[in-house]
Amino acid sequence: QVQLVESGGGLVQPGGSLTLSCAASGNILSIYAMGWYRQAPGKQRELVATITNGGIINYADSVKGRFTISRDNAKNTAYLQMNSLKPDDSAVYHCNAERRRVGLPPYWGQGTQVTVSS
Repeated sequence: QVQLVESGGGLVQPGGSLTLSCAASGNILSIYAMGWYRQAPGKQRELVATITNGGIINYADSVKGRFTISRDNAKNTAYLQMNSLKPDDSAVYHCNAERRRVGLPPYWGQGTQVTVSS
């Protein structure tokens, strides 16, 4: 099992910045990628960014150039640096960890609220 704990959400004005953290614990060797997804009220959960153990990164088009995902493998922690935030970025952000074993569902954190509003 892997446990994911997010932190860093909050209220920020448009154009502002926030950094989210996701600390992983447990059977870390069983995962090969970590990522962030978000879900706004009335919308489906969507990919924000992912990073593999080897450092391969993928971003949603809507956040390219504004968000940066990174990992500190020594701390088993993934980060999401969010700049130039827009009201449309408001959502619950969930940390995700994909398992090495094909077919098993990913692990999810409980989520952290990000609200972009003036």
